[in-house]
Amino acid sequence: MSTVSSSTTPKENTRGRVIFSSMVGTTVEFYDFYAYATASVLVFPALFFPNATNINAILSSFAIFGVAFIARPLGSVVFGHFGDKVGRKGTLVASLMTMGIATFLIGFLPPATGNFVILAPLLLVILRFAQGLALGGEWSGAALLATENAPPNKRAIYGTFPQLGAPIGFILANLVFVALQLGLSPEQFQSWGWRVPFILSAVLVAVGVYVRLTLVESMSFQNVVSQKKVMKSPVKQTFQHHWRSVLAGTIIMFATYVLFYLMTSFTLTYGTAPATVEQARWQAQEKGQTFGPAEVEAFVPGLGVARTDFLWMLILGVVFFGVFILVSGPLAEKLGRRRFLLGVSVLILAFGISWTLFFGPGTAAAMAGLIIGLSLMGLTFGPMAAYLPELFPGNVRYTGSAVAYNLSSVIGAAPASFVAIALWQAGDGDTLWVGVYLAASAALTIVALLMTGETKDQDFENNVG
Repeated sequence: MSTVSSSTTPKENTRGRVIFSSMVGTTVEFYDFYAYATASVLVFPALFFPNATNINAILSSFAIFGVAFIARPLGSVVFGHFGDKVGRKGTLVASLMTMGIATFLIGFLPPATGNFVILAPLLLVILRFAQGLALGGEWSGAALLATENAPPNKRAIYGTFPQLGAPIGFILANLVFVALQLGLSPEQFQSWGWRVPFILSAVLVAVGVYVRLTLVESMSFQNVVSQKKVMKSPVKQTFQHHWRSVLAGTIIMFATYVLFYLMTSFTLTYGTAPATVEQARWQAQEKGQTFGPAEVEAFVPGLGVARTDFLWMLILGVVFFGVFILVSGPLAEKLGRRRFLLGVSVLILAFGISWTLFFGPGTAAAMAGLIIGLSLMGLTFGPMAAYLPELFPGNVRYTGSAVAYNLSSVIGAAPASFVAIALWQAGDGDTLWVGVYLAASAALTIVALLMTGETKDQDFENNVG
């Protein structure tokens, strides 16, 4: 078996390598994830559920979107086990390749017609499950890569770099979709154009894998190994001795997840839904679909913004998401993670209460709502890469932070779009209860933060368990 010579293997991870490796990996992961999220609104309802009504097709598409969130806790256990037992580096490479292969294959799925009526949606579910499995291990590994290689007083700052992968991946994925919609006819986009973002992900995966292969293990994990603190079963150790931290981390992430999926997946559905029955009938006729009494009865008004226009609105809002991720790091270092996140959670609660001021009146108000909501998302998401890992010692840190993060995805992210659409539909176009849903999520997170201590001054490197 060949070995890598010392001349080609770095003895330590430089600051630039840490920042780029943690950010590029999550960028690839989130690009893949958002490519599906966008397609689940723009393409998949008609492609994989052609016989369903418009709203039922959208709900079915979001149901498969939620399959990944069911897979994510399993991914956190699998990748967390190897991340705490074998090391961070190889685990990060494996999670990235799993996500990349699954996303690439989605680009070659047949539509649900003829012999593929059942098989096509089934294959989509399987590949979506694989995406969720990979994402379950990716975030925690990237967060540890950044924070375990950071100076003691800069963990929250370094932790913002893997978090930047979320807005960067979102912007890349949606720019590709916008470019394709502008450059292709609706028929071309529906036929083959939607496949391009998934196939292109192979290039990003290759870059991410190459960069991560140049890493060495963090000193924190090396301390776990040298002190013989590697656990035979990190998962068992986590749930036996650190279940309170898992529970706290899960609820602390809850409002963050709900906010993000309301601001992206739900608003894209709501913003591009026809505003009037006449507009809905015209769009149906343009697609060669019928719009009879049943469709009129099920009609729920949205904003009626063209899909490409709303994607541009989302891209602008996500720029603010990225900017405020960077702002959050220094503030979380100065004020402390807990105190800072408490303040942001109060602001999220207030935003939920005022939801109908932004999502209801029109396009300008919706743009303001996207900017405010995604700015708050940056502030709450940024410190999580430091705060969640700091809740656990080094020998179960990968598992503990991954399980907490991804259990929260099941209760927070997975149902968010589905619940919001159901509330919007039940309100006959009124989004009041969507805002109440967000405010209640923020209140729950505030309670969890009040019951959790501050972590910023701990000896992170030598806390091996």
